[in-house]
Amino acid sequence: MAKDLILIVDDEEAIRKMLRIALEAKGYETRTAISKKDAIEACALYNPKLLLLDLQLPDGNGLDVIQEVRTFTEAPVIILSVMSGEEEKIKLLDAGADDYITKPFSMGELLARIRTALRRVPAEDALPPWSNEDLSIDFSNHKITKQGEQIRLTPTEFQILTLLIKHVGKILTHEFLIKTIWGDNAQNELNSLRVHITQLRKKIEDKPSRPKHLLTEPGIGYLWN
Repeated sequence: MAKDLILIVDDEEAIRKMLRIALEAKGYETRTAISKKDAIEACALYNPKLLLLDLQLPDGNGLDVIQEVRTFTEAPVIILSVMSGEEEKIKLLDAGADDYITKPFSMGELLARIRTALRRVPAEDALPPWSNEDLSIDFSNHKITKQGEQIRLTPTEFQILTLLIKHVGKILTHEFLIKTIWGDNAQNELNSLRVHITQLRKKIEDKPSRPKHLLTEPGIGYLWN
């Protein structure tokens, strides 16, 4: 079985070495990059299953990397950063990152977040295609079209959408969604969930401020109508 390839993007040699040794010990294959330019080129060349991305790079910001790679890959992106501000986190999730972990971090926590990010709905369990007058979703191939044009979702956005449609008409609580997406030990992910929901609405709803499919049950959770 082929190993999952993880691209490590960090300009600090000690961190790259530590992450590479730890990840390869757990059976992952790794590649490394030290700059924005290297990261984008490596992502295009190696097609990694996941990116570990530091924000502070010598030739730019990790945000630039996210925006660029999101034009050609849906691989999960986990941000590694010393910055812990809520606004910064929301900005990165809004740009297409899937998760955010603050330095210093434990390797156990990082590995758990990697396993969660790499989790996918198996093809044999995929939902049948769903469509209405303007939206079409092919779950097996992770393909979504709106009014005939394909739209891109991040892996986390797609997982949220799959859960909602799988339980169509049923309210999924914040707690259920957070634990299913980020794992049983997830904490303080409510804002992350809200950002992903906002992004989903922007992409799939005609009027995101007045959604007709992805509805909110205030104080409880969300449902697919």
